[in-house]
Amino acid sequence: MTDTLKEKVEQVIKSSVKPMLQSHGGDVELVDVSSDGVVQVRLLGMCLGCPSAQATINDVVFRALKENVPEIKQVLMA
Repeated sequence: MTDTLKEKVEQVIKSSVKPMLQSHGGDVELVDVSSDGVVQVRLLGMCLGCPSAQATINDVVFRALKENVPEIKQVLMA
């Protein structure tokens, strides 16, 4: 049985994204994964309201997901 797209995204967030953000006092929560490869996340902790939040989405979250789950087309902040 293969993992669903959401399960793949959850695994990457848990193993790669969360540890990096948590080391800087932030966190991320998966909100939704659409069947067409659009992921919605919510930034938490020190990331919430940070002026660099969009850069974090693009440079950290999207990059990690795209490298590990090529079906992902876009990551949006919820």
